[in-house]
Amino acid sequence: MESRLARLEAVQSMLLEIGQLSTTCSDIVAFIRAVHRALYRIMYAANFYVTLSEDDGSVRFVYFVDEKDEGPSPYEKVRLASPDQSPTAYVMLTRETLVATRADFIARAAEGMKWGGGTTAEHWMGCPLLDQNHQALGAIVIQSYSEQHTYSDEDQALFALIANHVSAALQGLQSMDRLERAVQERTARLAHEVAERRRAEKVQHALYQIASLASSALPAEELPRALHGIIGELMVAENFLIGLYHPETHEISIPYFVDQQHEEPPVERFPFGMAMCSYLLASKQAQLHDAGSFARLVASGQVREPLGSLDIASWMGAPMLVNDEPYGVIVVQSYDPAIVYTKADLDLLAFMASHVAVAIARLQGDRAIRQTKERLEQQNAALNNALTALQDAQSELVRQEKLASLGRLVAGVAHEINTPLGICVTATSHMVQELKLTREELAAGELTEDSLSGFFDVLDQSLRIMTTNTQRAAALVRSFKQVAVDQSSGELRSFNLGTYLNEVLLSLQPKLKGRPVTVEVDCAKDITLESYPGAVSQIVTNMVMNSLVHGFEEGQTGRIDIRAALDGSSVTLAYTDDGVGMDEEVLGKLFDPFFTTKRGAGGSGLGAHILYNLVTGALGGSVRVESAPGQGLRYYLRFPRSRREQAVAA
Repeated sequence: MESRLARLEAVQSMLLEIGQLSTTCSDIVAFIRAVHRALYRIMYAANFYVTLSEDDGSVRFVYFVDEKDEGPSPYEKVRLASPDQSPTAYVMLTRETLVATRADFIARAAEGMKWGGGTTAEHWMGCPLLDQNHQALGAIVIQSYSEQHTYSDEDQALFALIANHVSAALQGLQSMDRLERAVQERTARLAHEVAERRRAEKVQHALYQIASLASSALPAEELPRALHGIIGELMVAENFLIGLYHPETHEISIPYFVDQQHEEPPVERFPFGMAMCSYLLASKQAQLHDAGSFARLVASGQVREPLGSLDIASWMGAPMLVNDEPYGVIVVQSYDPAIVYTKADLDLLAFMASHVAVAIARLQGDRAIRQTKERLEQQNAALNNALTALQDAQSELVRQEKLASLGRLVAGVAHEINTPLGICVTATSHMVQELKLTREELAAGELTEDSLSGFFDVLDQSLRIMTTNTQRAAALVRSFKQVAVDQSSGELRSFNLGTYLNEVLLSLQPKLKGRPVTVEVDCAKDITLESYPGAVSQIVTNMVMNSLVHGFEEGQTGRIDIRAALDGSSVTLAYTDDGVGMDEEVLGKLFDPFFTTKRGAGGSGLGAHILYNLVTGALGGSVRVESAPGQGLRYYLRFPRSRREQAVAA
């Protein structure tokens, strides 16, 4: 009786201790360890463990003490078996207390259903840990491997009572534990997010710096040093190399090299195919190596003729590619075993290398654009100079052509004037001779009425001849004077178009003389222009001369018609010849400067060009031309009647 009372007091003391621990202890493992110690005072508890359920359906053996078997880590999650596979799973899933003996375990094994995975116990007892909603929090298990220690019905009742108190305490502790774990996990996540955000900010800042380098005025030799500084802010990069690929020579150069063991690079330029840079560029993939893997690459022949130190702790490199086109490599390495690069470092280096490649491509593109721009500016300057010289030469040729045309006009008019003046001279000489003979007859007294009458007839005839020819010469001079002045001065004045056309044609009579080509003018008498008569004279002259040179063969009969009419405030002038005409190809080049089908045979290639410029420029009009082989040539001109109003408005 005394021993039973002592045991009951021990049980009561244990339950009070469990209640106190639930309010003072914050660690589940420490609480269960205290429970285990107290349990030992009332029953055999050398083998004791507690499992707790997780939210994902797994369980953790948060406390495990066993004489035979080693339990899993308290932090390891274990998949919960079925009730037929594990007595612990049976207790948790059925939420019922289970007591089993060795005989029970052996009987199930004989039926092919092994129960549990550990050493077979002599006596096994487990109770579910239930929350207030009768849901399983886990299981509490006690077992014995000795026949001397088995559990009575009283032990089983006491163990179930203790399990209820532990369940109540665990609900609060587990809630606190979960809260603490949630806080810890949240804190860890926040710390990770902060670290990632800072890392992202550094990367973003580095990308901004790289992009800025492409548009900065930094000297080309300073750019690699700046890149080294930027990448050095993201990772340990005390040993840093930049290699540039030159496709035109198929070589790799080392414009920047910083190394703890070497002041200068082994070589500054080498053929593609040598060293680790070539292997890296050929693979087109970022590479991460240590001394062992680097040596294996060399031994296998994948890296030929390695350059630099092989005594490395860690090495990584990334190719600089833009649209799969190689620009170079970036290499970072470590001689310190404490500094070993990771896959994350390699990914970051590859990411930075791709942006550096874009910056280099942009720099090279900008440099090429500047060089092209400078070359184009030089070419444009040369072309402008050539164009100015050509325009000057063209203007001079046009001026010479106008002077030549005027010279030919002078020569023709001079030739025409020479004939009537010669006749006048001959008539005057004849009159002087007849006068001398008459005076001699008068002095000798031999002058007869018939002789005097004959002298008067000769005098009358000679005077008529002289009058006719001097009038003809005067008309030629008057026409030449007006046309020549107009062609040379280019002044704006008022003139009658029909009268002026006849004067121009009169000045062209020397060219038309002897040619079976007739010229007909159909122009109303009341068409008065306020324009540039010199331009009209030059236009008509060029049209007639082009017809004579190109439209009619020597001795060919032809006809030229010039018709002018008023159309509102404009004048239309149609010029037509019935000459040989021209095909479409020649017609398309008619107004081009220096184009002629009679080069070396009287054609300068400027007549039609000057005609076009005068119509569209001086007269402010338009010109259209039609022709076909064997159908002659037709010009259609349209220009304003008055240029004075336009000149004032301008």
